[in-house]
Formats: sequence, structure tokens, C-alpha cells
Amino acid sequence: MSYAFDTLAIHAGQPNDEGTGSVTFPIHQTSTFGQEAPGVNKGYCYSRTGNPTRSALEANLAALEGGRFGLAFASGLAAVNTVLNLLKSGDHVVAGRDLYGGSYRIFTKVYGKLGIEFSFVDITRVAEVEAALRPNTRLLWLESPSNPLLQLVDLAATAAVARAHGIWTVVDNTFATPYLQQPLALGADIVLQSTTKYLAGHSDVIGGALITNDEALYADLKFHQNAVGAIPGPQDCFLVLRGTKTLSVRMERHCANARAVAAFLDEHPRVQRVYFPGLPSHPGHDIAVRQMRDFGGVISFELKGGVDEAKAFASSVRLWTLAESLGSVKSLLCHPATMTHASVEPEVRRRNGISDGLIRLSAGIEDVRDLTSDLEQALLVHAPVRGREDSRGRAERVSDALGARP
Repeated sequence: MSYAFDTLAIHAGQPNDEGTGSVTFPIHQTSTFGQEAPGVNKGYCYSRTGNPTRSALEANLAALEGGRFGLAFASGLAAVNTVLNLLKSGDHVVAGRDLYGGSYRIFTKVYGKLGIEFSFVDITRVAEVEAALRPNTRLLWLESPSNPLLQLVDLAATAAVARAHGIWTVVDNTFATPYLQQPLALGADIVLQSTTKYLAGHSDVIGGALITNDEALYADLKFHQNAVGAIPGPQDCFLVLRGTKTLSVRMERHCANARAVAAFLDEHPRVQRVYFPGLPSHPGHDIAVRQMRDFGGVISFELKGGVDEAKAFASSVRLWTLAESLGSVKSLLCHPATMTHASVEPEVRRRNGISDGLIRLSAGIEDVRDLTSDLEQALLVHAPVRGREDSRGRAERVSDALGARP
């Protein structure tokens, strides 16, 4: 029987405990399992290889992404590393220029020195992606929306190009989550998640995941998961499972708040530019409407005063927390140049459009009137503007103007 997303989030991989009837899947806090005879066990032998709580999470994440096979890891970068374990010296990867700094770092600083080549292109242009492919290209690495400029990729068209050349497509779906977008259905071979972010949702666990429909690819990834051993503990898996149960209701609030915050910033006189796919002015807006359920909870923007104003603003917020990461119930603010993308060379950052004055917001699930009020006071603290409408009233007006997404 086929179930809807909200039902899968609560039930997939998590039956009631047979022994006790517990409606919450138990934490199997053990390192090893007793065996009936040498090489004969009840499905588990050692928790690096497999653990029931991790199996429940892997089944749950696979179901939410519309996939057959899931693998959980100790971090998002552990999942990235496991995909890269599929490569050998002389292989080539095509990735987007606008890319999470941690992915760029492991590409260029770790695997680059092992003889694996990386090309960084504008992945919003399918023709440019195809032109970058080589006979030795093994992977096409996509983020959509991207981090931190929120670029949108036509996943179906781009994955079709890769498949025609016999190349695997990997989609980092962290910003969108499976609730908003399912890349496997659009032609991707592997979906990557930093479960630290929206899937866990409470800033209390680090984790990652890979999901695929390809059984042979799954077996290869599973081998490396076990061989390298960067796996999450049972408590980590439990916390992510707790988070996925409320993913859809949280994402609806994240998205609604982000739409209102983006509209608030877009009309503010001190804001130079807003990056948010929910704005009709965003170049990827039509793609987002076509392949996403909603526009996500992340907004990036630049102030007219540049880097000095951006740093002053980041130090002036009261309700938004200046911190790494995103996807929490608590609203977070990040300065990519000194935080998430500090490992990217300054000239590369600027060439790719990531200015030193860029601010990235992750809208939490607080009352949006309080969120915009805090942004307003931080925006005006160094350059007050008189005679403006009260920010709380303006937030209500912006929210009403946006309305619900069709």
C-alpha cells in the first residue's frame, strides 16, 4: 500500500517494538550483538556494520526521498566522502561554482591531491554543464537550491545529460529536504542530505545520509560505509528519527516565514539584493515553482554598505543567532565569507558571486513579526531612518501580500 509523505515520516522503518509495544522505536545502545553460531546472527553483528536504530533511520529516509536504499552517516561531509570513495585517481567531477564550502574543501584539498580532477561551472546552464563533461567524468555534483546564493538547477534536464554520458548525478538536497523536492524522481542517481539541518531540525545532532534506487550503487556505498566507519551512533539516529516525524509541519512554517522575511528585505532601503527563489525576480523562480513544493527556509542578501555594514548588522541582531548551520527551529544568521565558506579562497568566492558582505539567513519557526522586527532594528541601528512604518506592522502587511503559495 502506498502512503502519503506525512504518514511515511512517522511510520516508515519504525514499527512498534514487538517486545514491549513501545510506540517509539527504541535506541539500541550497543556496540556488538550475540551470535547464535560463528557467522550466524539475527541480522546484526557489530554496530559499525549495522544497528537496528540506524536501520530504522535509513529505511525512513529512503522512504521520504522516494528511494529504495538509504545509508546514514556521522555527518553530511562523511556522506560526501563516501560518494567520493567511489572514485579513483584520474577521474573527473563536474560541480557547481556556488557550492557549500565544506564540499569545496574536501574536493580541492583532500581528493584533489589524490589525482581526482574537479571542474566548477554554472550549473544553471545545461549547455555549460554538458560542455564541461569529459571521457573521464564520473560524477555530476549538484546543489539546488545552492549554498549560499540559492541558485536553482533544472534537475531533470541536467540529470538527463549526465545519464546520456553514463555519469552519476549526485544532488545535495539539504536546503530543499525531501518534503519540498525529490531528486530521485527527477533523474538523480544519489541524493545527499546533511541530516544535521532540517531533517533533525533542532540543532542537537550531526548527521548525513545517502539515498539511491540503484542496488549495485547502494552495495558499493554500503561497503565504503562499513569499511571507513563514519557512522552515526544509535542516539544520533534516534534524534534524527524524532526530527523527521515533524518535518512537513516544520517546513511549512520555515517556508512561510522565509517568504515574509524575503519580501521584507526586498523592499528595505538598506538592502542591495535579496537571493530567494520565492521572489518572482529570482532567475530560478520558474524552476522552483516547477520542481519544488515551496521555496525553502533560507534567504541570502547583501547590504548597500558592503562588508562593514554586513558585519555590523550580524553583530546587532538579538533574536537571530549568529551561528554556523541552518534548518533549526531557531532562526540562524551566517556570514559565509568568515564561516561556512571561509575555506574557499577569497578570490574564488568573489569570482563565484559570494561577496564578503553576503549574509545568509535560516528562518526558524518563531513568530515572523518578531523575526522581521529584529532584522529591522539591526538594519537601522547604525543608520536610523525616521518616519518609517513600524516594522511589526510592515511584516504583517508583507505576509498578507504574499499569502499562501499556490
